[in-house]
Amino acid sequence: VQLQAFGGGSVQTGGSLKLSCAASGITFSTYDMAWFRQAPGTEREFVGRINWSGTSVDYANSVKGRFTITRDNAKKTLFLQMSSLKPEDTAVYSCAAKLRTVIDYKYWGQGTQVTVSS
Repeated sequence: VQLQAFGGGSVQTGGSLKLSCAASGITFSTYDMAWFRQAPGTEREFVGRINWSGTSVDYANSVKGRFTITRDNAKKTLFLQMSSLKPEDTAVYSCAAKLRTVIDYKYWGQGTQVTVSS
């Protein structure tokens, strides 16, 4: 199983970035997916999640209204569109996968760095 996040980079405050997470080794359409982030010296933080069909999406309050999670099951890819970025969004962003019948995320990908400068 491999989850590979990419698309990170450096942007200024107010800018936008779109992250992608490509999955392999799993039947992507049967997995709920999520984005997490971790800034240096902090705990990993939940960003948002999307269910297996893409019909249910939840966000952390800190990103609600600015970030949008979508998925393309045919391409086995998860997306995170980030807008109105703030310096506090600076972190390594990772994707995670779990079967819809369980609670804990089983598979985790290597992250991609997002840096927002003021």
